[in-house]
Amino acid sequence: MDGIPRSMRAAWYERSGPAADVLTVGEMPTPAPRANEVLVRIGASGVNPHDTKRRSGWTGEVLAGGRYVPHSDGAGTVVAGGPGVPEQRLGERVWLFGAGRGDRAGEGTCAEYCALPAERAFPLPDGVTMETGATLGVPGMTAHRAVFCDGPVTGQTVLVTGAAGAVATYAAQFCLWDGAEVIATISSNGKAEHARSLGIRHVIDYRREDVAARVLDITAGRGVERVIEVDFGANIATCAAALAPNGAIAAYSSSRERSPVLDYYAFARKGARLHFVQGMILSRPAREDAARDILAALQQRRLLHPTPHSVPLDRVAEAHLWVERGEGIGKSLVLP
Repeated sequence: MDGIPRSMRAAWYERSGPAADVLTVGEMPTPAPRANEVLVRIGASGVNPHDTKRRSGWTGEVLAGGRYVPHSDGAGTVVAGGPGVPEQRLGERVWLFGAGRGDRAGEGTCAEYCALPAERAFPLPDGVTMETGATLGVPGMTAHRAVFCDGPVTGQTVLVTGAAGAVATYAAQFCLWDGAEVIATISSNGKAEHARSLGIRHVIDYRREDVAARVLDITAGRGVERVIEVDFGANIATCAAALAPNGAIAAYSSSRERSPVLDYYAFARKGARLHFVQGMILSRPAREDAARDILAALQQRRLLHPTPHSVPLDRVAEAHLWVERGEGIGKSLVLP
């Protein structure tokens, strides 16, 4: 690989634990792309909650030994391709989704270079920054699936919880783009301003207001046809009360209550549909649908992106702590 250094700077951990205790920054060999893989020079690496949960041990995964370079999201430039990769991809600006998976487990984007399947490196239009590209992966893919897994939302009313989060920010915009009315929950005045900046008219402070009562008031007692839920276990009762008959819930996380107890008849009496959305295991058609719509939105400048929290590689632990505190808006990035 002409012009590509044999070693690179990267962050990694070898055991689970607090970010400041286990994350290390140093030199390691630069990966070489295999068949149908691209090597990307990373411009920005995106931190998602699942990255911090895995590193902390929250997920219960047992590390098999060795170094784990974190983060599945990022953006950069294709600098090499393995057998089967068209030459025209060299020099392409891309955003990444699902790095560090499968045969490349533990080889994430928090490094100067990352190798991953070419099908997981999507075109990043000119004029869209690397920082913006690094916010798209898991949040964009998860949001798209959560919104559309039960079909179009045109003409419906959708409750999007935690609307200042990275996934919810994109989910709300996809809903509005498809012609839905959005009701958002937030936890501070700053997050309310963010939600309104997206075009959301109805904003509820879940720390001070009865969310289900407000939803029923806004919808004249009907409830919402869809719920996009960030913390299912903590919000089960609200979801059941706010949902319209034959409505659907798409839940993509349940951080505060990992093993929720579900009131069967609260949902059964409404004929509710419940979808568990896991962005990292989307089918290839679902990934392609999401990538197509995200590209169109980027090209048309229809997606708004919160200013990310960005730090250099040496401060990777700070980026993880920012995500774990959950107080900010948008996404945390590491800039190798």
